[in-house]
Amino acid sequence: MELPASAVLHPLHTIYFYLTEGCNLKCRHCWIDPKYQGEGEQHPSLDPSLFRKIIREAIPLGLTSVRLTGGEPLLHPAIGELLDCIGENGLQLSVETNGLLCSPQTAQDLRRSCETVFVSVSLDGVDAATHDWMRRVKGAFDKAVRGIHNLVEAGIHPQLIMTITRRNVGQVEQIVRMAESIGAESVKFNHLQPTSRGSKMYENGEALSIGELVALGEWMERTLIPSTALRIDPGHPVAFRPLGRIFGNKPGECGLCGIFGVLGVLAGGKYALCGIGEHIPELVFGNAGSDDLDSVWSENPVLNDIRNGMPHRLQGICGECLFREKCLGSCIAQNYYAKRHLWAPFWYCQQAYEAGLFPSARLR
Repeated sequence: MELPASAVLHPLHTIYFYLTEGCNLKCRHCWIDPKYQGEGEQHPSLDPSLFRKIIREAIPLGLTSVRLTGGEPLLHPAIGELLDCIGENGLQLSVETNGLLCSPQTAQDLRRSCETVFVSVSLDGVDAATHDWMRRVKGAFDKAVRGIHNLVEAGIHPQLIMTITRRNVGQVEQIVRMAESIGAESVKFNHLQPTSRGSKMYENGEALSIGELVALGEWMERTLIPSTALRIDPGHPVAFRPLGRIFGNKPGECGLCGIFGVLGVLAGGKYALCGIGEHIPELVFGNAGSDDLDSVWSENPVLNDIRNGMPHRLQGICGECLFREKCLGSCIAQNYYAKRHLWAPFWYCQQAYEAGLFPSARLR
């Protein structure tokens, strides 16, 4: 089969499906800001027939993996059908979930769906008081932990994801020890992003200062990461990592950003850079119901601007960084949200530079 020209030049490796507009939690930091979905409620979700159409059109473009996220992806009323579609097409599967719906049966369904399955579960503390405060639903911690146990018993060793705030920063090492004991595969730390609901947390003083974040990252690299056999993603940008972890060969060690091979699909069927398309209309590229994916992928001016301009058009500290070809601005979506242009520097690096905390040896 002759591949489309777009697949040869820019393979579409991964699609991020934001399956639902609803979520069963009301997290204080969420940058997607989905609608709360309680028992008996149902918010819009991606039509399964449209899901299959997108997969069918994406495979000739190079599709090898699918990420299911949300809202909460396991709220999708036809999640089993979607898992079957992914498995039937031999794709790798990644799921981002809050864990509440990871029943023993759902965990088994995930395990059987694909040969390669990766699940990440959000856990923002080692106790209910911390996690439930962050997630704004009582009982969320207990259900999430139960879900993690169900995944492990089904043969899936998940990644735990913790978003660092002033309230839970004292539990960073504890979450790693909990991950070791519970059977997790890795731990990823996210910084609180000044986006959507996260902006309110910044206003309320829940975010760490850039100095505190840099110091925390240094401690992680120096002390925490060497203390565990688990894979740890400390969350800070490439320029703040030791060379051995920038160019290392271990699974999950820092490599090239995937922005050139990733596309998002929103619950309504719109193609977008990622979930940021829920807030930024100009980062929506078309609709799966009416637009051919090959045309969107190859002809959209924003996508082509990114391909042609990255990384040499990056501005601020990102334009001066030695690792700009590795990092590619860290997160275009966050940068655009903050400054409304594609080439804005990543907030963490820019703040660190302005505070005199950016590693001078990493400047061009």
